[in-house]
Amino acid sequence: MTDLINDPTGGMPRLVEIMRRLRDPQTGCPWDIEQDFATIAPYTIEEAYEVADAIEREAWDELKGELGDLLFQSVFHAQMADEAGHFNFDDVANAIADKMVSRHPHVFGDESNAKSAEQQVQDWEAVKAAERAARKETGVLDGVAVGLPALLRAVKLQNRAARVGFDWPSTDQVLDKVIEEANELREATDPAHIEEEFGDLLFVMANLARHMKIDPEAALRGANAKFTRRFAAIEAALAARGSRPEDSTLEEMDALWDAAKLTEKS
Repeated sequence: MTDLINDPTGGMPRLVEIMRRLRDPQTGCPWDIEQDFATIAPYTIEEAYEVADAIEREAWDELKGELGDLLFQSVFHAQMADEAGHFNFDDVANAIADKMVSRHPHVFGDESNAKSAEQQVQDWEAVKAAERAARKETGVLDGVAVGLPALLRAVKLQNRAARVGFDWPSTDQVLDKVIEEANELREATDPAHIEEEFGDLLFVMANLARHMKIDPEAALRGANAKFTRRFAAIEAALAARGSRPEDSTLEEMDALWDAAKLTEKS
């Protein structure tokens, strides 16, 4: 196995063996040995976001490494599951392969593939609904993972409810609800009530994104990138004056922010 570990063309078998060695109770890495599913899960989420970040920046050279980091997370979880007698990495690969084949009868079966993308999505949802029923998940919202990022889970919950008709028919009605929730937040006084109303407003904003066919995560990432870019312009302008943000007034920084906005639009 030493030759496999040092083989630059070893592919998946090499990675799986490296993970097994890292977790070896006698000769492995103390940090890796101490980990469990719960401690590794945050790293898995972080790596998924780093993949999304590389794609957002079109950093294709970085994407290869980020995808490798994410793949390693799957291998890590599979190794811990193998040690506990649950399943191994081959089981993981075979499970997703079986799922892809069963969910694409128009590619791997005898169904016609002369369907629109929308029809294929509907077929996909029908197959997933059947799978949920087989797992005794009978409620409309059953199976929407609790551990998803809250914004993403809000959209998924709303999509599920919309499939059975529990949805506003127009975007204007959602906008009216946004205004209503904003006013309720303005009127809230105690901390618990403020937090509740703020959550309601975020939930409705997620619904608005869904009605407008916007990915709210992508929209917020864009806003974050814009804020970072413009604040960097403020810092650069202040540095050119021999100053720093902490030495400046809000009025000075706001004027530089407006100048950065104009520069971007020109």
